[in-house]
Amino acid sequence: MARWLPRSADLTRFCQKLNRVKTLEDDMMETSFNRCLSTIDLTLLGIGGMVGSGLYVLTGTVAKEIAGPAVIVSFIIAGFASLLAALCYAEFGARVPKTGSAYMFTYVSVGEIWAFLIGWNVLLEYMIGGAAVARAWSGYLDSIFNHKIKNFTETHVGAWQVPFLARYPDFLAAAVLLVATAFISFGAKVSSWLNHVFSAISMGVILFILIMGFILAQPKNWSAQEGGFAPYGLSGIMAGTATCFYAFVGFDVIAASSEEARNPQRAVPRAIACSLGLATGAYILVSVVLTLMVPWHTLDPDSALADAFYRRGYAWAGFLVAAGSICAMNTVLLSNLFSLPRIVYAMAEDGLFFQVFSRVHPRTQVPVIGIVVFGLLMALLALVFDLEALVQFLSIGTLLAYTFVAASIIVLRFQQQKVDAPAPAAGGRPSPEPREGPSAGELKEYESFSDKLQLVDREKSKEHREPGQLKAAFEPYLEFLSDFYPGEVVTVAVVTLMVSAVCLCSILVFGDTHLHLPTWSYSLLLVLFSLGFLLSLLLIWVHEQQHNTQTFQIPLVPLSPALSIVLNIYLMLKLSYMTWLRFAIWLLLGLLVYFGYGIWHSKENLREPRPQHVSARYVVFPSGSLEERVQAVQPSAQPAASLPDTDTDDCKR
Repeated sequence: MARWLPRSADLTRFCQKLNRVKTLEDDMMETSFNRCLSTIDLTLLGIGGMVGSGLYVLTGTVAKEIAGPAVIVSFIIAGFASLLAALCYAEFGARVPKTGSAYMFTYVSVGEIWAFLIGWNVLLEYMIGGAAVARAWSGYLDSIFNHKIKNFTETHVGAWQVPFLARYPDFLAAAVLLVATAFISFGAKVSSWLNHVFSAISMGVILFILIMGFILAQPKNWSAQEGGFAPYGLSGIMAGTATCFYAFVGFDVIAASSEEARNPQRAVPRAIACSLGLATGAYILVSVVLTLMVPWHTLDPDSALADAFYRRGYAWAGFLVAAGSICAMNTVLLSNLFSLPRIVYAMAEDGLFFQVFSRVHPRTQVPVIGIVVFGLLMALLALVFDLEALVQFLSIGTLLAYTFVAASIIVLRFQQQKVDAPAPAAGGRPSPEPREGPSAGELKEYESFSDKLQLVDREKSKEHREPGQLKAAFEPYLEFLSDFYPGEVVTVAVVTLMVSAVCLCSILVFGDTHLHLPTWSYSLLLVLFSLGFLLSLLLIWVHEQQHNTQTFQIPLVPLSPALSIVLNIYLMLKLSYMTWLRFAIWLLLGLLVYFGYGIWHSKENLREPRPQHVSARYVVFPSGSLEERVQAVQPSAQPAASLPDTDTDDCKR
């Protein structure tokens, strides 16, 4: 029976396959896409992804049922929390200007299987999100015409009562998705132009809402007579924050479009910052005017803004609000259909998904097959499925992606930069040209004995330390950490940090309600897991990190990404158990695809191992002269005098 058990060497190779990272090309600006998008184009794409139907529906729902007028505070906190995740995306988008968003960022820093699972979840998130917005678009338009479309469909087509299926087929939702798919297929410039039109109309309507809203504002609606500013207290504000957080989940379209940006190093961080700032400002100001126009407890959650204008005697304004809502939902549809095929393209280009989706049309320079196939799938979802039960699934996929991107920022920041090996020459031998030195941010290949000695001397130098090495100031106190490879301790500390964050958030969420822990054990576990989290953070901080002034870098690393990790995990644990069950089933399907196809066709699996030019490790003792060092590391059977002339000359030099 023992012969059937896998050997430890086989298990090691298998684990290395699962955790291998993507090797980046020397020229990351080279692409088969058309780099035609400016900072304004990316900014409007981000605004279109964030300012959708949530502005017209979510504000009224949270104000009436969760937080009252304090929904303003909820949006401020949610905007700050989203900023932590957005800054992580901004740094990656500038450093790795490749399409794929969270999938790509995880692949270049954490590992292959984790990247595939992130991409797999984001894929479903975009499909369900786009279909849900299409159904909301259809329902909103139908309500303007007194549900005539719904009644006609039920009368002439029929209705059914089947679990997980919609009550009637929504042909209008499917049609709008097919039309949007056709426009997206014409190329990035056409998609951007269409998004500009709808975004301009939407922002014009928002400006009208703000001006008219402040004219009609009545401060007494925040008075104690109407329940006060925060009728549900701090708990209501925080519950509102958790709901409002999902209003900002559209900024990742900017990172997914970085391979089509003209200057991604500058455009991506600026577009993410501008779009998130404008979206947060829009949500906050609309919440202010909405709760000042009418008492918060009288709001209609389904059409709060239109109803507020109607009750103040401006029924005609409701048509403008409806037009703005439809245009806003159009931008969200375009955002979903724009991002999804590009993430699928990135996975297929790396060999982890079916290769047919990696084909780019030579004329439009977009992945047309991916756009058409997933546009049709999205239209099918909108046509027949009841998406209300699946909408919560969107949250867990987004939050998981945010968590891994934040962890990837920490891992990548404390790693030495990796570059591709030089391509072989025509004769099959490695290119003789020397690689750029460390000053250019690349690793130098050390081939001669004297070069190896210089490497050791430089690593021992106090003035210059590589990323991932222990800081010189802490070496006397944490000398045992110097024995590890650069970045190795940081990687272990990141894993420990995430485990501590999961345990800490589990106690906070389930300690009282589900686990029924006594006060002393509840407090003790909180202290222990908090200490584990803080010690992991400290262990990361005492190591050197990369300092790149050429591209944007998120400040306060590792603190900022760590806060984002804790917040995302806390919000994930607040989701229902049915959401987690569906998530687990989708993950199992993803693992079947990965182990059945992706792991065998991965381009990293097909790469030949890099040639090893250095065949020995040299032990250098700091005391003594250079000649004595050379003699000390020679095998005992070989005297120092028998060294090759070239090496001896190198040492003397």
